[in-house]
Parts: sequence; C-alpha cells; structure tokens
Amino acid sequence: MFVVLLRFAADKSQAPDHMADHQEWIRQGVEDGVFPVVDDRRLFEKISLEGFQSGLGWRTILARRENFRKAFAGFDFHLVAEFTEADVDRLLQDPGIVRHRGKIEAVVDNARRAVDLAAEEGSLAAFFWRSEPGSDEVDPPQTVSTSPAEPGRCDGALQTLTR
Repeated sequence: MFVVLLRFAADKSQAPDHMADHQEWIRQGVEDGVFPVVDDRRLFEKISLEGFQSGLGWRTILARRENFRKAFAGFDFHLVAEFTEADVDRLLQDPGIVRHRGKIEAVVDNARRAVDLAAEEGSLAAFFWRSEPGSDEVDPPQTVSTSPAEPGRCDGALQTLTR
C-alpha cells in the first residue's frame, strides 16, 4: 500500500480515480509508511491497525483511527495489557471500531507480549529494530548503470505471452 501511496503523493494527478478524492488518506499513508517508527506507542498502534486491516481496506481502518485510539487507550500497550474479558465485550459493542473478537483479543494479547518484550529489550522498538542491518551490511542500490539488462533475456517469455 505505501509504495502506491508514495507514487501518487509525488504526483497526485496520476492517482487512480478511486483515490483522487482521498488526499487526507494518501497523506496519512505516506507519513505512516515513509518514516521509521521508534516510538513504542506508535509502533504498537501500527502493528495493531495492521491486524485490524486484514481482510479490509485501509480506508476503513484510517477512517476509524481516532476511534481505535480511544478504544485502545491511545495504544498504550501497558494499559491495553490490563484489559479484561469485560473490556473485550465492551469493545465488541463499539460501533466506531472493527468489532471482530479475534482481532480485539489479538491486540490485548499482543499488548501483554509487548510489555514483556519492552522489559527484556528496553523498548518495543529496540526489539524490532535490532534486526535492521547496519549501513555497512547493506549492498548499494542497483541502478541501470550498475546492472544493465541482458539484451533478449525476456524475448522468449514475451513472445510466449503474446502468442
């Protein structure tokens, strides 16, 4: 999703018709997708919203984002970890969020795991970002000048597809 949003954020005139009237949605997606998240609360929010998005469109989730924030204590995972079955039942009645028991329970369970990870690692972000390769471990980006296409390499496949 974010690659598409980045492409159209640069040139909104090229956005598909179904996205043309959703500049706020595009702006949110670009802001969320471009910058690495190091704040534990925002990271937990992103992970939680990803879970709620499964099987749904991002517009549905982003349109309800403020409702999700209210329902899940601003995505403070220390607070969400304390949610009880009564809280899950309360959230199942909240028309401002996606009311799916499995997804709600997953957020609560993930909050409990996040508390444990933050205690072990110093922060939730530290846990996730520790596997990010260092700049000395990453190959330089390839460009046309560093990896030219071999002439005729795809000709056979292209001919097969166009027959």
